[in-house]
Amino acid sequence: MEKVQGEMEIERWERSEEISEAEKKVIQETWSRVYANCEDVGVSILIRFFVNFPSAKQYFSQFKHMEDPLEMERSLQLRKHAQRVMGAINTVVENLSDPEKVSSILALVGKAHALKHKVEPVYFKKLTGVMLEVIAEEYADDFTPEMHTAWTKMKTLIYTHVTAAYKEVGWAQYPNATL
Repeated sequence: MEKVQGEMEIERWERSEEISEAEKKVIQETWSRVYANCEDVGVSILIRFFVNFPSAKQYFSQFKHMEDPLEMERSLQLRKHAQRVMGAINTVVENLSDPEKVSSILALVGKAHALKHKVEPVYFKKLTGVMLEVIAEEYADDFTPEMHTAWTKMKTLIYTHVTAAYKEVGWAQYPNATL
């Protein structure tokens, strides 16, 4: 861990690296295939997220008591949330060449999750990690090292922008907050 401008400690990988034009193209090409099957991929991402990090379910009254992945898969509420998650990521991917729009989209997501839902920001790091795992597995035959690098930058971009919104609304003042 290192100090960043005397503020909070964040891990070195959490600082957003510039995504090159070639990497943006790789992300957008990969995403077009992912998004063609967005509901199933989104559900797969959320199920793995909740199986690997069951404490994340505490924020979802509709399915927080579900343990069985098949039951989760059939949950209409989980499917609707998966669609919202995939829709937000789609909007970010579509606007990768417009940094202000990306920042605005992710700020809205961050503020809603900080203020309305009271979700700890560490869950965004976990969720984006699961997203990368699922995409890499679903498209393993052609998930090149270049694709992995580009998607790792995308994962970091999402997390850093969302947590910036948490900082903006004063999340660090809450007890036990983890950024």
